[in-house]
Amino acid sequence: MSRGSEQLRFHWKGLGGLAGIAALLAVWSILAALRVAGDTVPGPWRVLHTMYTDGWALYGPNFGVTARGALQGFLWGNLLAIALAVLVVLIPPIEMLVTQLAILSYCTPLLALGPIILVVFGGRTPTVFLAAMYCFFTTMVGTVSGLRSADRTSLDLIRAYGGGRWQQLRRVQVIAALPNTLAALKIAAPSAVLGAIIGEYLGGVDSGIGVALTAAQNAYEVPRTWGMALAAAALAGLGYAAVALVARVAVPWMRAEA
Repeated sequence: MSRGSEQLRFHWKGLGGLAGIAALLAVWSILAALRVAGDTVPGPWRVLHTMYTDGWALYGPNFGVTARGALQGFLWGNLLAIALAVLVVLIPPIEMLVTQLAILSYCTPLLALGPIILVVFGGRTPTVFLAAMYCFFTTMVGTVSGLRSADRTSLDLIRAYGGGRWQQLRRVQVIAALPNTLAALKIAAPSAVLGAIIGEYLGGVDSGIGVALTAAQNAYEVPRTWGMALAAAALAGLGYAAVALVARVAVPWMRAEA
């Protein structure tokens, strides 16, 4: 694909995104004007005005605390997922055990597991733990799939020159796995934010988007509750965009398919 075609495609994707946001705001405004569900759906401008009034003093510290917890969980969860995916490729007999572990992490009701982590460790550990758990399954499955998508001819060539599994992994499979792994990481970034906020819901901490959201709900501050929800969505979108930017730089040959 030529550079001009790529720029045109990016331009149309940007216009499509703006059109989607405009449509969402229009539907939101209509629902607020019709007073759907009473006064629990404030208009977008009312929510934005409340966010402006509350200012950085409320949103800044809480946004930063949640972002740090989500980032720590994102790093720990994905590092563990990628490490286990590599072990599955290098040591195939452990695949069943690792797969069962991944499925268990995905199916376990984390809201039930979180309070146990809170009792045992306390502090912000549940926030990081849940963020990591929300990342683990997607990244591990994506990485294993990517590692196994390597070209068989290239693997046979490495083997013909005397290379072992480690050489095949380092010279062929890691490169082949980059698109799938980065795609999984793009999904894992918003998931980490969700896990961090749920961890804050469990209590034991005094700051974060989850804490502020709970306080606004308890006080029935409806516009502020929506504002905190928007802040959470913005943080999740920022995480996705950051990983997507890394993917565009790290895997330039996939831009045409992005």
